Amino acid sequence: MKTKILLISLFIVCLGVGTINAQKPIELIYKQIDTTKLKMLVYKPENIKPASRCNAMVFFFGGGWVGGNIKQFEPFAIHYATKGMVTVLVDYRVKSRNGTTPFESLKDAKTAMRYLKQNCKTLNINPDRIVASGGSAGGHLAAACFTNESINEQTDNLKISSKPAVLLLFNPVIDNSKDGYGYDRVEEKWEEFSPLHNILKGFPPTAFFLGTKDKLIPVKTSESFKSKIDSVGSRCDLFLFENEQHGFFNQQKLRTDILSKADKFLTSIGYLR
Repeated sequence: MKTKILLISLFIVCLGVGTINAQKPIELIYKQIDTTKLKMLVYKPENIKPASRCNAMVFFFGGGWVGGNIKQFEPFAIHYATKGMVTVLVDYRVKSRNGTTPFESLKDAKTAMRYLKQNCKTLNINPDRIVASGGSAGGHLAAACFTNESINEQTDNLKISSKPAVLLLFNPVIDNSKDGYGYDRVEEKWEEFSPLHNILKGFPPTAFFLGTKDKLIPVKTSESFKSKIDSVGSRCDLFLFENEQHGFFNQQKLRTDILSKADKFLTSIGYLR
């Protein structure tokens, strides 16, 4: 299978445009595999200056590596673009559309992170200050971009790190062992695939959002994740939402509270003013 990375300059797209409305994203193709083209939607703050290097946030949708919608986190992306960040919604291969495994999903997520860093000047991104975010399987991809070293697209430039500087996770799949989620699909590589089992010194500051009635991600799993991060001297803020189930963060009624907590976390680490 031949893979081609498309490095598309924004010069033509942005030529003559003084401001970019956060509600009107720029669509880019960041990767092509045979006839499959994978896109990302980039939201920029209004009145951004050409030489600006903004903090950025990348969102990976959920769906068990089986399905999902690239616009799942659109309200979050717009929110943070209006706060001065460059935000990005990323498409990636899933089983229902592409007949792929979770390994291809992770390869795509890592390619997307490398693409953003490689094109940071035209995208107005500070490559050292990228927040990776996602929900459920998308939360796994965000975390695994940091924790996994072995699963990469062969055509990726491995000299460019896929590691984010911060994690903002919503009921993420972080345990791929037999006691966790997805073991049957990553069986032979579960340990290297599982973020919970690859927490080392230097782990990025992390915010973890979870509903206490989540039937897929037990509270004890989130507590174990936090404990391991604490043990290596890093920070994990755990936000538990009472009586909420898996995917609670999609509910509009909870969005104000969720974003308020996320904003405070990001402000505390210097990513928001």
